[in-house]
Amino acid sequence: MSLSALLTPDRRWMKRALKEAERAYELGETPVGAVIVREGRIVGRGHNLVEQLKDPTAHAEMIAITAACETLGSKFLEGCTLYVTLEPCPMCAGAIVWARLERLVFGAFDEKAGSASTLYDIPQDARLNHRVEVVSGIEADRAAELLRAFFREKRNRR
Repeated sequence: MSLSALLTPDRRWMKRALKEAERAYELGETPVGAVIVREGRIVGRGHNLVEQLKDPTAHAEMIAITAACETLGSKFLEGCTLYVTLEPCPMCAGAIVWARLERLVFGAFDEKAGSASTLYDIPQDARLNHRVEVVSGIEADRAAELLRAFFREKRNRR
């Protein structure tokens, strides 16, 4: 039996998001990666490009949402799941709601800006017009270690 047959779908897709995070790392970006999946195929992907683009909105989730909307020809991503290696910030959590994603699956928790359970719970806020199912902690150790390694390397370069 192949390794991919042993993985749950959420773990399988999170591993793809981790590959996007590794691409960000190679570019000197904070290593966060995201993929958006619909009906078993990736319709959008992204990794942080804040430094490359000199754009504070160039988060992995935002890039993946834009790509998925373009792929699907819609401003709404109903029936889609976003896999991201780090808990979304307030900006990204808001975009996830506005895009009407069905599910959000994230890896590591973000104690400084997490807005899908840690500091805020934007995707499930009953006051908003759409709620997103949230699954947390998938491949969290690997995602967190990638972030720790990046910031350790960055501190050592100073």
